[in-house]
Amino acid sequence: MRSFSYQRAADAGAAVSALASSASDNNPLTLATAQPLAGGTTLIDLMKLDVMRPATVVDINALARSWSAIDLGGDNLRLGALAKMSDVAANPEIQRNYPIIANSLKLAASPQLRNMATLGGNVMQRTRCSYFRDISYENCNKRNPGSGCAAMDGFNRMHAVLGTSDQCIATYPGDFAQALVALDATVEITGKSGTRSLPFAQLHKPPGNSPEIETTLQPGELISAFAISGRWPRSVYLKARDRQSYEFALSSAAIALDVQDGVIRDARIALGGVATVPWRAREAEALLKGQQFDDSLARHAADAAFADAKGRRHNTYKIALGRRVVARALQQAVTMEI
Repeated sequence: MRSFSYQRAADAGAAVSALASSASDNNPLTLATAQPLAGGTTLIDLMKLDVMRPATVVDINALARSWSAIDLGGDNLRLGALAKMSDVAANPEIQRNYPIIANSLKLAASPQLRNMATLGGNVMQRTRCSYFRDISYENCNKRNPGSGCAAMDGFNRMHAVLGTSDQCIATYPGDFAQALVALDATVEITGKSGTRSLPFAQLHKPPGNSPEIETTLQPGELISAFAISGRWPRSVYLKARDRQSYEFALSSAAIALDVQDGVIRDARIALGGVATVPWRAREAEALLKGQQFDDSLARHAADAAFADAKGRRHNTYKIALGRRVVARALQQAVTMEI
C-alpha cells in the first residue's frame, strides 16, 4: 500500500471541502487525489492491491450522526447513506414493507462486512473484474484509460452481457443498487453547492467510450441519503451464485409487484450480476402490466429482459440463467403472502 495522508471530517462541509479541494476533473476515480472513508470495505482492499491510489483519505464517519437514520413516514422511506447494511436489513419495518431491500442486503458479503459497510459505500463499490483488480494486466480501460480491455478475449465467465461496450464488459457487483433501481429510488447528493437529488438510475454510467467514469457524481460530492416513494411489501430479491454465502451474483433479480384481484397493476424488474450498471428491464415490465400471471407470462417477460443480451466465449450461460432467475423471482413475488 502506498503512503497517504489521513483527515477526519467533523461535518459535511468539512468533508466536501477536503474532497473538493484536491479533486481533479481529469482523474479517473481510480487515481482520484482524495477518497472518502466510511466502512472502508472496498476502498482499503483496492488500496492494498494498488488499484486505487489516493493521496488523501477523508474519514467521514462523524457524519453518521445525521446521515445514518432510517425514516419511514407515511408511504415514504428515507435511508441515510451512512446507515450500516446490517442495521437496515434487520429493521422490522424494512422487512415488512420492503423485503426487496432487506434481502438484497442480507444476501451481500458476510455478516462481518455488513456490520461495517454503509449503504452509500455499497452502491459505489467497484467491479470485481480480475483484470481491473490485478495491476499486472496493463490493458484495463477502467484503471488505465485507453489501454484496452483484457476481458474481451480473456476469461470472461463473470462478465456482463447487458450494457457493454467495445471498451469494457466489467460487471457491476452490488445487490442493494438493484433494489433501488427497481423501486425508482432517488439519491440525495451533498456537494459544494448544497444538496441535489436525482433518480438513482442516473447515478451509474454505462461504460461507453469512457469506462473510467463510473458515476455522475461531481468532484467533492458525497451521497447523503436514498429516498423511496410508496411501500412494496410484494417484492423479492433472488440471487444465483456459485456458493450460498460470501459470493457475488452470477445473476440476480429485484422484483416488486402491485397485484390486485389477480391482475398485475404495476411491475418493477431490475437485474444484477449480468450488466455493467444496475439494470432496469422495462421491456419485461411492460409485458406484465395489466395481465393475469401464469408461467407462460413469466417466461415471456424473462425473454424480454434479456432480448438485447450479448454473450461472449465464457459468459453466454448468463443469458439462460438470467431468464430462469427472472421467471422464478416473478413466481415468488406473485405467490408470497403479505
